[in-house]
Amino acid sequence: MITPGSTIGVLGGGQLGRMLILAGRAMGYRFHVFEPKGPCAAGMVADKEVNAEYSDVAALEAFARDVDVITLEFENIPAEVVDRLSAIKPVLPGRQALHVCQHRQREKDFLKAKGFPCAPFEYADSALSLKDALQKVGFPCVIKTAAFGYDGKGQIKLRNADEAADTEYLWDFLGKPPRVVVEKWIHHLGEFSVICARKADGSKITFPMAENIHVDHILHASIVPARITEATQKAGESLARDIADGLDVVGLIAVELFLDESGDLIVNEMAPRPHNSGHYTIDGCVTSQFEQHVRAVTDLPFGSTDLMRPTVMINLLGDVWQKGEPDWAGLLADPRVKLHLYDKGEPRPGRKMGHFCVVDKDVELALANAEKYFQALSRE
Repeated sequence: MITPGSTIGVLGGGQLGRMLILAGRAMGYRFHVFEPKGPCAAGMVADKEVNAEYSDVAALEAFARDVDVITLEFENIPAEVVDRLSAIKPVLPGRQALHVCQHRQREKDFLKAKGFPCAPFEYADSALSLKDALQKVGFPCVIKTAAFGYDGKGQIKLRNADEAADTEYLWDFLGKPPRVVVEKWIHHLGEFSVICARKADGSKITFPMAENIHVDHILHASIVPARITEATQKAGESLARDIADGLDVVGLIAVELFLDESGDLIVNEMAPRPHNSGHYTIDGCVTSQFEQHVRAVTDLPFGSTDLMRPTVMINLLGDVWQKGEPDWAGLLADPRVKLHLYDKGEPRPGRKMGHFCVVDKDVELALANAEKYFQALSRE
């Protein structure tokens, strides 16, 4: 057990790291952040921020020696960095979870090998092999770069064979990646996610399933409780627990799911860290996903994941600032609104700058008000 007063190292300096630190500080932990480009959002609330490239061996080793345990706030970290740091201090959620989840081919192979439901898929490593993969998967489908893709980046949806005729153009458009995954497009009834916390002894706990709405491939809203049957809720939580075991996660794993037209859940993607769709837990649950992550990697007992009141989370992208500073006072005129801004500097379009939650006694009322307030901010 790594007790309060100890120092936790965080790889990555974005908003997830920032909220992780804010949660851990209340418990008495100290934090050091390793981020190649600074100053960063997480570093602003950390005890120490280290700005160095992941290729800087001396900086990495000094960072590891100064902390008691290391965790991460995003998964695109070179495997050799994790290996080097692990020789000095524990790195959690662990190499296996990171290695699988940071690459879509390994992710799909893991799901298929373990018998988890996922969309039919093929791989390609050239324009020529892409043509063959597209023929095998059929249409509609989506091409995804195997590495470094998020929020819809590195993806192309193809509706029919005509749109797939020029594979040389498609390959160039994707940036000639080393490898892509071609997935069958799932006609779904909704998108959902479940966050599971797991400790080294295998004990686990899940948060309530979130119903997610995406706009232009970026999460717009998370609705909790999700408007689904109890059976679907339990099935999603069971999938998340089994995946956490399969990856031997220590920390959090977020599992994104589709509900297909037959009423079955299909695993879309996984992330071994706190997740955008779990932000509702800060204001809606007894324990936030960030506090739970700290508890898991330090081997403290889990906190309750009970939902206190229906909650709707709305992402705030840089687009909201297009006409100037939004009317925060107007938003906060409703005392059931909780605002979280990440202090990330320039509010560029598409950049996640913050979020707000609306808590209420009724989920439909919370959703209606959340969307109303978002539209008001966007029109300012």
